[in-house]
Amino acid sequence: MAKTLPLRSDVKLEETWNLNDLFKSEEEFNSAIITLEKEVDDFVERFNGQIKDAASVNLALKGYAALFEKIVPIGTYTSLASSVDLTDDMAQMRSSKFGSISAKISSKLSFVNSELSELPAEVLEEAQNQSADFKVYLEKVIQKKEFQLHPEVEKTLAAFSSTFSSAYGLYNTTKMADMAFEDFEVDGKKYPLSYVSFEGGWESEVNTDKRHAAFNAFSNKLRDYQHTTAKTYDMHLQAEKTTSDIRGYETIFDYLLFNQEVDRTMYDRQIDLITKELAPHMRKYAKLLQKVHGLDKMTFADLKIPLDPTYEPVITIEESKKHINDALSIMGDDYLNMVNRAYDERWIDFAQNKGKSTGAFCSSPYGNHPYMLISWTGSMEDVFVLAHELGHAGHFYNANRAQNIFNARPSLYFIEAPSTMNEMFVANQMLSNSDDPKFKRWVISSIVARTYYHNFVTHLLEAAYQRKVYERIDSGGSVTANILNDLKRGVLEEFWGEDVEINDGAELTWMRQPHYFMGLYPYTYSAGLTISTQVSKRILEEGQPAVEEWLEVLKAGGTKSPAELAKMAGVDITTEQPLLDTISYIGDLIDQLVVLTEEIEAAE
Repeated sequence: MAKTLPLRSDVKLEETWNLNDLFKSEEEFNSAIITLEKEVDDFVERFNGQIKDAASVNLALKGYAALFEKIVPIGTYTSLASSVDLTDDMAQMRSSKFGSISAKISSKLSFVNSELSELPAEVLEEAQNQSADFKVYLEKVIQKKEFQLHPEVEKTLAAFSSTFSSAYGLYNTTKMADMAFEDFEVDGKKYPLSYVSFEGGWESEVNTDKRHAAFNAFSNKLRDYQHTTAKTYDMHLQAEKTTSDIRGYETIFDYLLFNQEVDRTMYDRQIDLITKELAPHMRKYAKLLQKVHGLDKMTFADLKIPLDPTYEPVITIEESKKHINDALSIMGDDYLNMVNRAYDERWIDFAQNKGKSTGAFCSSPYGNHPYMLISWTGSMEDVFVLAHELGHAGHFYNANRAQNIFNARPSLYFIEAPSTMNEMFVANQMLSNSDDPKFKRWVISSIVARTYYHNFVTHLLEAAYQRKVYERIDSGGSVTANILNDLKRGVLEEFWGEDVEINDGAELTWMRQPHYFMGLYPYTYSAGLTISTQVSKRILEEGQPAVEEWLEVLKAGGTKSPAELAKMAGVDITTEQPLLDTISYIGDLIDQLVVLTEEIEAAE
């Protein structure tokens, strides 16, 4: 049964992350801001109006990079401190204060890209030849030239940056601070409900009456906030559309995909192919769940139940270390050292508490170690989630050491490949440990339900819905709660067909996902998992040589496009074949589940 969440002040210290590695005290944090503001002013005085030739380009970029190395830990500290307790007034005020300071700094520094973009391409190319450090950065400046606005306009836009991003903060405040869930009742007994307990427990609860009651209670509370949340989202969308228009992009999709170094063809293919080709496999999986659990009908509220709930082991944080270490040892000693440091030095926030951000994420500030957030529930699924976040950590642990601050981060299209790769490693390691049909079925169902359902289905359906939203915005429209509900329901009904009833409340799942405030992000999960599925197969078959190639991909950071990074690892994502191969692999896994279930039932 779910428990009422404790206050942040009441959770165990060892289950929280140690932000002192960023700043040891509030005084040190405030001092860093004062120093940063002074250094920004000194930089502006020295370089504003002075970036005129190749030598001054590289000199300015060197100082510019140094400033960003100081901005990153300050911004990271404010966001991480805020994310673990959205009811902490001090953390929220600190975050808001830095948002204003950051906008002011961005406005002051906007001249750098303005002056660079006004230089002839030959000068920028000469600067590239003089210093390899800023070659990639300058290449992007050249590509963006046509979308760069007048320096004063850029300065004004930068000054409004915190205002433009405020919708995301408002969304989180509504979701985590204002939205309080009442207990729900089943057979005269009350059960506590929260965002964390629903997504981490009740959503996959085996007892159908409890699961459905929790789903209804959760949906009813979301419904109370649907209009505010929709208006918040529309604010964000209109800001994106306006920016796209004034910069001269043909569509909002072109604007959002530009920095991802992905064309519309790759984006659309990811959504269209999966919607068409994966749906039959997932409907078969849904029917298997229905059969095993003896459900009269399969509804959206039933899709997260485990195939074999009797085989769901409970695991402690300490016990998870062995599974993680065994699975990720294939990546080598340096990678494993990072994993162990993450546990031992409190890089991970495991605690469940009121006001904590839902889901899981990894933040990897340049020049510092990564930080991971997870709400540990004790289910084996948490091992997959943690392995996923450690994949992000391992990526930037390698990239940040090998590249400068401008070159470390790859395209969003590639960002989920290293994380989902680690989930594959965990699954493969578990499968190699036993031939017991029940255990094999549990592991394979975990891969399907956690790794593929979550990353390939949930996020894919978010992407299909998101595309419809942006098509509406691009044509000059806006969105309301009713419109968003209709769009979401339509996408769910198209994918699941007659095999799954889309019950009331399912349409509100658009309210649960913060990714919608991060541009065209949801589709990248399936893109990343397509790459990692193919590469993990190579590593299993070829061993160390394939591992070494993958480590080089991680170290490359953002110095190459997604297609180039994938090619380094032996995958050609410019064709549909890797995606079709991955969908076929998912289908094979589901077929194995059907066979194993028949085998188990015959033996009972």
